[in-house]
This record gives sequence, C-alpha cells and structure tokens, in this order.
Amino acid sequence: MTGVPLSAYLVLALVLFCIGLYGALTKRNAVIVLISIELMLNAANINLVAFSKFGVTPSITGQVFSLFTITIAAAEAAVGLAILMSLYRNRKTVNADEMEIMKN
Repeated sequence: MTGVPLSAYLVLALVLFCIGLYGALTKRNAVIVLISIELMLNAANINLVAFSKFGVTPSITGQVFSLFTITIAAAEAAVGLAILMSLYRNRKTVNADEMEIMKN
C-alpha cells in the first residue's frame, strides 16, 4: 500500500498559493487580502511538511518550521485585523484603495 506521492502535495500547495496570490493582487477588500496571505502561508506550510516527510533525510524540521510559520501567521492576522478595525472606525470602509491614511 502506497501513500500520497510528493507531487500531489506540491500541486495542492501550488494551487493554494496561486489562489492566494490572485486574491492578494486583485481584491480590494482588505479582509480578503489578509485571507489570501494566509492561504499563501498555508501553501508554504504544506511544502515544508511535505519536504520534511519525503526529503532525502526525513526529519521533524519541516514540522517545526511550520509551527513557527503558523505562529507568525496568527500574530499577523491579529495585528492586521486590529489595524483594519481601527481604520474601519475612522474611515467606515475596509476597501484597500480608500486607505490613504497609511501613506502619510
């Protein structure tokens, strides 16, 4: 009985990363942009775990790096949502194009 091959994990990560990249580059809603960034980070986590399992010397390093990435993503989401809530209180919008206050 064989397991799932490495190429399947890589294709899944590629699809997730492309969806996240498309969302981050084309959407104007800042919440959708944050979700898209999270998708891209999850694609990177899938690659880390897959290469950790199927690498030349399988070890736990990929899982450890994934935990660090998940921790950073959680902090990024918390800070990003706090900034968005503050901007929404002041500007009454979450449209990324209308947030010129960050440019000054």
